[in-house]
Amino acid sequence: MNSFPRATLGQSDLHVTPICLGTMTFGEQVNETDAHTVLSRSLERGVTFIDTAEMYSVPARAETFGATETIIGNWFARNPGARDKLVLATKVAGPSRGMPWVRAGGGMTAADITASCHASLKRLQTEVIDLYQIHWPERHVPAFGMVYFDPTKDNSVTSIHEQLEALGQLVKAGKIRHIGLSNETPYGVHEFTRLAEQHGLPRVASVQNPYCLVNRTVDNGLDESLHRLNVGLLAYSPLGFGLLTGKYDESGIDGPGTPRDARIGKFESVRKQRWGRPEALTAARRYNALAHEHGLTPTQLALAFCYTNWRVASTIIGVTSVAQLDECLDAWGTVLSPELLAAVDKVRWEMRDPAL
Repeated sequence: MNSFPRATLGQSDLHVTPICLGTMTFGEQVNETDAHTVLSRSLERGVTFIDTAEMYSVPARAETFGATETIIGNWFARNPGARDKLVLATKVAGPSRGMPWVRAGGGMTAADITASCHASLKRLQTEVIDLYQIHWPERHVPAFGMVYFDPTKDNSVTSIHEQLEALGQLVKAGKIRHIGLSNETPYGVHEFTRLAEQHGLPRVASVQNPYCLVNRTVDNGLDESLHRLNVGLLAYSPLGFGLLTGKYDESGIDGPGTPRDARIGKFESVRKQRWGRPEALTAARRYNALAHEHGLTPTQLALAFCYTNWRVASTIIGVTSVAQLDECLDAWGTVLSPELLAAVDKVRWEMRDPAL
């Protein structure tokens, strides 16, 4: 069992391990039996922070909507006492945008937030959610591979104030303890914080955004916002959807040797997003080679980059097996030399952030 330190998320009373078990593979790549094994092993090894979402598993499909929460809820039911040992995070999906099974319409009203929360509580078989996050903004912001903000597409119908009021009612009702954001911009973090403080509403404890060697857009200003506002970063996709494990270095993501059970190899929708860009793989190969040059595996370098980064409160790892889980947890404690970090920054200067 690992002995992990704890970090306090923002100004909340949530104390989380620096590694969080992400669960979006449960219900698609990982069946329920295997998912329960991973959950038990993760807790046994000292990880007491798990993250899920109402829209999981991924890739999003009507048939698997809510499947991951259901699997976790069944694990709680079969493992009395496990829920009390964990910080449980889940998310309310933003506007449906091509996913009509999430909700009708393009917005995310107070009623939507309340209904989604109650549905998650039922699936998770729990009375309270420790960290309830907005999965992506209702505003039409650059995310999931989109690069630019386009004001002509911004047709938001629910104000941030209204969203905060709905979340505040859930806090008062004892359904959630704290709130967070995901795939958010510096503007969004500041506005949620400003309105919360102005109106006595729940303050954002964390922001869950992509952060890895091939996507360090957090470093382009969001990091200052998080630091000055005392909001914790939950870094997701630290392995760049597998690009930073080295598994695609030889085959590429569409070649005959591509692992077909991997997300990029298995799902075309994933390949079309940021992680499937040729430039992202080119950059990943540079970082993976750099790891080998310094006596590390690519996975060790990629994870240690997040594990040891002052910006990151907790790193979310997604796995499909106990072996992958153990590899990710065993990377804890890996030390990156100043020379290696300088070399990492040199590659970034040349390659920028190809998976933004």
